[in-house]
Amino acid sequence: MATPSPLIRLHANDSVLIARQPIALGQELPEFGLRMRAQVPAGHKIAARRIAAGEPVKKYDTVIGAAARDIEAGEHVHTHNLRLVDFDRDPGFCEDVRPVDYVPEAERATFMGIVRPDGRVATRNFIGILASVNCSATAVQRIAAHFTPERLAAWPNVDGVAAFAQTSGCGMSSPSEHFDVLRRTIAGYARHPNLAGVLIIGLGCERNQVADLVASQGLQAGPLMQTMVMQDTGGTRATIAAGIAAVEAMLPAANDIQRQPVSASHLKIGLECGGSDGFSGITANPALGAAMDILVRHGGTAILSETPEIHGVEYMLTRRAVSPEVGQKLLDRLAWWEQYTRGHNGQFNGVVGPGNQAGGLANIFEKSLGSAMKGGTTPLQAVYEYAEPITASGFVFMDSPGYDPVASTGQIASGANLICFTTGRGSMFGSKPAPTIKLASNTAMFTRLEEDMDINCGLVLDGDVSVQQMGQLIFEHILRSASGESTKSELLGLGDHEFVPWHLGIVS
Repeated sequence: MATPSPLIRLHANDSVLIARQPIALGQELPEFGLRMRAQVPAGHKIAARRIAAGEPVKKYDTVIGAAARDIEAGEHVHTHNLRLVDFDRDPGFCEDVRPVDYVPEAERATFMGIVRPDGRVATRNFIGILASVNCSATAVQRIAAHFTPERLAAWPNVDGVAAFAQTSGCGMSSPSEHFDVLRRTIAGYARHPNLAGVLIIGLGCERNQVADLVASQGLQAGPLMQTMVMQDTGGTRATIAAGIAAVEAMLPAANDIQRQPVSASHLKIGLECGGSDGFSGITANPALGAAMDILVRHGGTAILSETPEIHGVEYMLTRRAVSPEVGQKLLDRLAWWEQYTRGHNGQFNGVVGPGNQAGGLANIFEKSLGSAMKGGTTPLQAVYEYAEPITASGFVFMDSPGYDPVASTGQIASGANLICFTTGRGSMFGSKPAPTIKLASNTAMFTRLEEDMDINCGLVLDGDVSVQQMGQLIFEHILRSASGESTKSELLGLGDHEFVPWHLGIVS
């Protein structure tokens, strides 16, 4: 196999090239007619030609900013000479909608799922203990900690007892959007198919009263959905003891399951990226998008989120919206974010994190360009609020911050039964009760952090597989993970601290 070129040309119209590997000052690159004017790290951009001051800079034939000064061919293009510029973006509602070539139902891929009595399908089988308020967080954690692997050995079909503690529930405005979001998130976990049994514990004097929470969210109390109030139960020690007893009573029913073949149409995949680098939009994100195109053809659901991280490329999604109303709802959420972040140093100011910058991403438009690729190419079927139950199949969008634990929490509350998480720098993330598959954008990071990474999408960069081939490999890995194969984050025991509902209100 031929040695891959040291530079990557993503589109013929691009004014920048991407360094596949570190490039030295003065290095001759005759294939591109360049002599390097700077030392450039892997994943960073190099001017393919002279770019005049003020001229738009294009990557993937998409504007990612403007030259802050004249940039000569062979120069390093990054934050020092690239400035963010807003520009008119025609939403072009529905213009790029293409019909999906659905796989006939009888021929669709299957995985070994857990079918609940009401027909919902699970990928894991936990008992969950939810705190309605921060004041009961210690109690739920102590109850879950009691159920060690040794104590659960008699219940081999139970994946664990998981505590979902959180830091709000009382010192907050109510009624308010923040209050509604918290309740919706807790309820989304309580009814998640991956939880065979649920115990919700409150303190007693908080704003988020347990009885009101259950009633307002339509949760049905029963042997596998119970509640406790610490002030009524007798305090911390008594609540922990009562909680342990309640979970022990749920274990026989929770254990009484058997995996069986079910259609991939039951999969709802939350799409995340974190610690992105200059390769994320070349390997992991488009490969995940290719996998999601396969999933959608098989009747499944792909959930893109992180609203600030589609800023600048939202027109790529609105053009795929199945109706103008769906496209407009996405624009309305972006408008809300623009107002919400005004006056603060949020990503809407264009600045990305230090890790993103070190990895070659100069601004939010460039990061968004890669982030949006995770959603593939199929029509945008619906746009949802944070933690709102997702009922549509196909490619959908759920509003959320770009902060990974908050976004993933919302996706799981919305019904995601598995998370796919791309990373270029290396994110140490896991989730419960839906597991996380981590996809590395480059081989060097995958090799360095192999204990945390599930899939090496750097094989695309190495020239070993195509993006479409990697998409097929990801889809097959998803089916295995959904069938019960442990992910790297599960083997490491991650996921106990990643339940982070979105806080967007005043703490009073």
